[in-house]
Amino acid sequence: MISMKMSDGGRVVIPAEIRNSMGLKEGDTILWELRGGEAVLTTRLAQMREAQAMVRQYVPANISLADELITDRRAENARDETQ
Repeated sequence: MISMKMSDGGRVVIPAEIRNSMGLKEGDTILWELRGGEAVLTTRLAQMREAQAMVRQYVPANISLADELITDRRAENARDETQ
């Protein structure tokens, strides 16, 4: 656990150890989330990977939802053209 003080305006420096372990670089966007009264620091990439993992619980790895959507849209388009 790392301890630090908040400066004027609510500024807090993210310690190098944490920045390095998260792969953060100057200019990166970070995300804060409140979970049970605690502030959790994360990145867009980490959030995307978490969302992908949630989807993979319900969709097998060999299934592409994008390909299925494209196939469905093409089928709808073909039906519309024949009407």
